[in-house]
Amino acid sequence: TSRFEAGLVNNTSDEQVFSNLNLISTDGYLKNGAVLFFAKEPEHFFEKAVIRCVAFDGLDKRYIIDDKIMTGTVFQQYQQSMIWLKSKLNVRYDIEGGKARKELWEIPEIVFKEAIKNSLAHRDYYDKGGRITIELFNDRVEVTNPGGLVSSITKNEFGKKSSSRNPLIFGLFERLRLVEQIGSGISRMRDLMKEEGLTPPEFNTDGMFTVIFRKPIEFEKWVDRWVEKLTENRIKILKGVHNNPKITKKELEQKTSLSSSAIANNIDFLKDLGLLIREGSAKGGYWKINYILP
Repeated sequence: TSRFEAGLVNNTSDEQVFSNLNLISTDGYLKNGAVLFFAKEPEHFFEKAVIRCVAFDGLDKRYIIDDKIMTGTVFQQYQQSMIWLKSKLNVRYDIEGGKARKELWEIPEIVFKEAIKNSLAHRDYYDKGGRITIELFNDRVEVTNPGGLVSSITKNEFGKKSSSRNPLIFGLFERLRLVEQIGSGISRMRDLMKEEGLTPPEFNTDGMFTVIFRKPIEFEKWVDRWVEKLTENRIKILKGVHNNPKITKKELEQKTSLSSSAIANNIDFLKDLGLLIREGSAKGGYWKINYILP
């Protein structure tokens, strides 16, 4: 329960707990945070304060194979969502010296903990038309919450500066020990994906806030399906980008023995086909492969 996780002993009265956690307003009413963290059925008061978990068969939203609504306190929703994700993703186990098994998720478990916790702490609870969604596709997982970036943070400051839409709720997450360091969630997700050799998380902050985690791709099997559709040099470019997302056009010239104009033309072709995407600036950015099928 939320009380147990927060280290609040059972013989402490509810009134004392709410007072200690600053959940009672100056005029004696319970704040919304008390309802979201401790009410039996918070969704009766905040209808959309739930998490919808949807699994699709494919790369788009045409075929739904599972659709569940996670209710209860925000901590219960967090727990239920993690259990649901574990049941849908590939999880293998590493036994170290005969000791307890270590779970190895195909996408690191911690990035989902960060994403869901951030969604619950930063979502716009006054948006009555939106709820947090976790959408699982064959190639990715998307976590979306209502609200977008808070007004005090610009897009350039995103990931570098922390500001919460719901400081009371964020503080309760700290008490629950679900927050290790304020403002570090975005960088932690990026670092973990990089450590596992996965595509960096993608963030969309317009309107709704969405983070996308790409599943591991068996590149060789994927690129083999394009061999008959693309020239040998275009396959070489894709392989070069796969091995080094920050590869330069000069380095691609050396790999393919093509001129700079030919490299540019081939890259434009791959971009027009939707296979190659350039993220960031010409100097500081990187290439991203869009793993669509022919």
